[in-house]
Amino acid sequence: MTGAALAIDLGDKTIGLAVSDGLGITAQGLDTLERHGGHRDVDALRAVCLEREVARIIVGLPRNMDGTEGPRAVKSRAFARGLREALALPVFLWDERFTTAEAERLLIAADVSRAKRAKVIDKLAAQLILQGWLEAGCPEVDPA
Repeated sequence: MTGAALAIDLGDKTIGLAVSDGLGITAQGLDTLERHGGHRDVDALRAVCLEREVARIIVGLPRNMDGTEGPRAVKSRAFARGLREALALPVFLWDERFTTAEAERLLIAADVSRAKRAKVIDKLAAQLILQGWLEAGCPEVDPA
């Protein structure tokens, strides 16, 4: 993989972000973006992509525990398609059904207060999405 990968944990109010190093070995969490909708969200992500020299984007796909897709997955797919068209970058979807729960467990184990957990959980979830994708060998599956 050449160039950084950007992972997105899409929420209703925020967008958790993580970026890989250029070699695709590690994932680092970035600041969480506030959602403003439409072009404002895309413009904010475009700026991150330019600043971090992003070559591909991975959007977390929140599947149900049985693997089916509900309304949140439909929103994530639509968001991913819009990003691909607006940013002209490859965008992939990655199963994220366990990442928020894992992020919560990690933060509780680290004795992070509830107030502080709320501020960093989306960033950590994006980091877990990206690290999972990197460890799987950066598969170009489930395109948006």
